[in-house]
Amino acid sequence: MKKLRVLAIAYPFAPVAPDTAGGAEQILLRIDNALVRNGHRSIIIARENSQTSGLLMPVPKMKGLIDEARRREAHEAVRRTTREALRDFDIDIVHMHGVDFYEYLPPEGLPVLVTLHLPISFYPAWALQPANPDIHFNCVSYSQQAGCPPQMRPPVIQNGIQVESFRMDIRKRDFVLSMGRICPEKGFHIALDAARRAKVLLLLAGEVFPYGEHIRYFEEEIIPRLGEWGIFLGRVGFERKRRLLSAARAVLVPSLVPETSSLVAMEALACGTPVIAFANGALPEIVEDGKTGFLVRDEADMASAIRRSGAIDPDMCRKEAALRFREEKMLRQYFELYERILHAPEPAC
Repeated sequence: MKKLRVLAIAYPFAPVAPDTAGGAEQILLRIDNALVRNGHRSIIIARENSQTSGLLMPVPKMKGLIDEARRREAHEAVRRTTREALRDFDIDIVHMHGVDFYEYLPPEGLPVLVTLHLPISFYPAWALQPANPDIHFNCVSYSQQAGCPPQMRPPVIQNGIQVESFRMDIRKRDFVLSMGRICPEKGFHIALDAARRAKVLLLLAGEVFPYGEHIRYFEEEIIPRLGEWGIFLGRVGFERKRRLLSAARAVLVPSLVPETSSLVAMEALACGTPVIAFANGALPEIVEDGKTGFLVRDEADMASAIRRSGAIDPDMCRKEAALRFREEKMLRQYFELYERILHAPEPAC
């Protein structure tokens, strides 16, 4: 395999860093690390203060609430920085990770891979049917692929994690954990209610991004539920995250949308901690009901599962994580997809 020059373009409103509460940013970072480790050239357009192995070409952090004006400003910054990258480097392929990728696509004539990290309904239908034959897509789960338009069946590359980095010899404690972006679709208010019903403390770790809807959700649905049975930790770094995941009685994933993946669920299982989740989207592809956790229907069902979580064997969780979620498979598949795209035959005129 020849040495590649890959330009990755991140969602411009979140930093690419090990402790960012976003799956897209985490996957981009792992691909970046692997490219550099294997002698390829990795160039990343991402928000300032990102932490990358390859060359970071930063775009400014938008100050204040993220509204339409801020979005336009950020998109123009990405377009400008993309032009600079294409001028200064002989790029082989562009890999895009943002839900708003269509706002800053590079010019035609350059192979582009768009990884669809979010539910298909989050993208405009027209953006998934581009006239440009140089644009390719991939999904991150089979349930996500099944939601694509009939004429569109992108390949699936399931997310992976560094399984061994989550192994810890730590005693379980009497709390449950939820973790992620604090926003309405993640349903963390339901996790707090379920923990209260089960009379078990819930620790909630994550970040509130500066969207008006997210801030209102935190103020109206999360803060009033904190207290004896709920504590908000805010953003946590990798070491603290690993200790929390390892010590938790269970990890709750109460997502209200069809999740395309769940890195935190994979990481919990790698720590030997069962996952209790709503059976939305790809979560049944990750959690095996009764074996590595429980798939539940509602708050009452989640509370019942919390009480039963001690019946799940931690060693089985670790074993399944090691068998199914290793990042090496994901990275190999992305490199293979790069090669297929770069060597695809020219379309007939």
